[in-house]
Amino acid sequence: QVQLVESGGGLVQPGGSLRLSCAVSGSIFSIAAMGWYRQAPGKQRELVAAILGGGSPTNYADSVKGRFTISRDNAKNTVYLQMNSLKPEDKAVYYCNAAIWITTAQRAAYWGQGTQVTVSS
Repeated sequence: QVQLVESGGGLVQPGGSLRLSCAVSGSIFSIAAMGWYRQAPGKQRELVAAILGGGSPTNYADSVKGRFTISRDNAKNTVYLQMNSLKPEDKAVYYCNAAIWITTAQRAAYWGQGTQVTVSS
């Protein structure tokens, strides 16, 4: 069974940094793309950053450009989100998403359980 396991959330002061990780476990053929979404209370889930299988190209929400960096380690089936210069408005539950080829003919999307990021002094 394929699972996405997230880690790295927490409480940080404005201007601080956090690094989120998301590891894919289970039997898969390959990972087509991975991304991070976030959902703040009362708001819709939004794309934060995404990265394709080869590591590029990457895509970022305008609100995080220049502050967040997405990267992946294909050997570990893991995607990272380095978040710098965090702002109170970055507070949200962050979800990992992956488009995975289970076999050469079967592709599915998976979500992590979510990790809370709180930016507060």
